[in-house]
Amino acid sequence: QKQTQVSWSNHNRNHRSSHLSRRALTSIGESCFDDGMAAGFSPNWFIAIPIDPEGWFAPTPSPPDGIRLFHQEDLHLTLAFLGSVSEQQARAGWEALRWNLAPTTVTLGAVVPMGAPGRYSALSATLEQGRATIEQAIGACRDAICDAAGARRESRSPKAHITIARPSRNASDSTRAGGLRWAQRIDYHQPSVPLHTIALYTWANDRKVRQFR
Repeated sequence: QKQTQVSWSNHNRNHRSSHLSRRALTSIGESCFDDGMAAGFSPNWFIAIPIDPEGWFAPTPSPPDGIRLFHQEDLHLTLAFLGSVSEQQARAGWEALRWNLAPTTVTLGAVVPMGAPGRYSALSATLEQGRATIEQAIGACRDAICDAAGARRESRSPKAHITIARPSRNASDSTRAGGLRWAQRIDYHQPSVPLHTIALYTWANDRKVRQFR
C-alpha cells in the first residue's frame, strides 16, 4: 500500500499515531511517498476512509463514453480534503486527525451528482444507514486537520458520499446528461459496507489504472 493507513480497532500502543482515536491504533501500510508525485500533476492530498468494494461494486454497469468509472481500489469516503499542500503539511494534517468512532457499518443509497448544479464533477453513492453519525464525526475533525496542514477549511457542511465515477473535464452537456441517466439506473440495493480504516492519500504515480495511492 502506498498510503499512510491506520486501523480503527487495533490496540498496538507502540505506534506513534495511537492518539488518532481514543483507541490505540497501528499502522498497516505506512510509507514515505518518497518516489515522487505523479508526473504533470499538482500535488493532491486528502484523508479518507478506504471503501471495501466486495459484494456491491462489481455489478456496476459500464458507464457511457466520457464518464470514467473508479478503480475499485480508489473507492473512498473523504474526511478532509487538503489539496495542493506539501507532503510535510499533509502529514501534519494526518497527525492532527482525531477520530473517535468505533469501526462501524453503513449502507449505500442512490448515486447522485456532486458539485456545481448543472455541471457536476462526480457521481457518488450516498449513505443511508449511518450517514448522520459519519457526517457528525467528519464535522468534528475536519477543521483541525485543515488548519494543521495549512489547507483552506471547507465551508460546506459534511456530506458523506463515495464517488464511483467522474465525467471528463471537457465533458459536453450531452455527455453529462448521459452520465446522469446511467447513475439513475444504478441500484446497489443498500449493501452493508464496513468502515474500519483511515488513510492519507495522494495521486498515484501512473494514473492510467488507479487515480490514488
